[in-house]
Amino acid sequence: MTITLVLIVEPICHLTDNYYMTHNLLNLADFPWFCSLNQHEQDKVRQAVTCKTFAEGEFIARKGDATNAWVGVVDGLVKINTFSASGKCITFTGVPTGGWIGEGSVIKREDRKYDIIALRQSYIAFLPTETFHWLLDNSLHFNRFVIQHLNERLSQVLGTLESDRLHNPDARVAHALCAMFNRQLFPDAAPQVHISQEELGYIVGTSRQRVNQSLKTLEERGLIHLGYGFIGILDLAGLQQCEFEE
Repeated sequence: MTITLVLIVEPICHLTDNYYMTHNLLNLADFPWFCSLNQHEQDKVRQAVTCKTFAEGEFIARKGDATNAWVGVVDGLVKINTFSASGKCITFTGVPTGGWIGEGSVIKREDRKYDIIALRQSYIAFLPTETFHWLLDNSLHFNRFVIQHLNERLSQVLGTLESDRLHNPDARVAHALCAMFNRQLFPDAAPQVHISQEELGYIVGTSRQRVNQSLKTLEERGLIHLGYGFIGILDLAGLQQCEFEE
């Protein structure tokens, strides 16, 4: 089992755009919002969407950039962050495979309010702002999805702000894991996530060593299972309770 996981995870670091295109990893039918569209609307999306591979640490979008597309994580893991006036890095959340981000700025046609950075090599989809607005004008189902998505995103941001006020690293790690298992934002989220402790540290804003301690604590409480290269969620409700522990 461990060998299988290694074979799945490691080659991703060397995949190219040609690999992704050849293996047709952009399957729009994987996204619930796309499946809710009628045939004409789906054709419009297929014609407009583009994809690109980003290396680990590469900026997918920068704060202050013009928002010209809605961003989707076809394969990989990215983080959303910004910097305070004092220079402190503030990470809002990690976004795994299947997540879409940036709809607020797309709707308002404003410049990006945060950076989007690949935590590992990631294959990213871009739906142009004009196509996004066309869907808003023509699809009731898409409007419903966007409203629900914005509501969940707001709840997530408020939860992050609450978590950041806590000094308990275990609570911050629990919050970061819960955020990546939000079924409204990531409907296809598996009961386990392939993420390294270093990547989780980037999202939480702490060292890999401290993340390791927190994960072991959460595992001892029966909330998660630590595997080779992945974290399994055993008790999501219990993990959510940890988010608010002092």
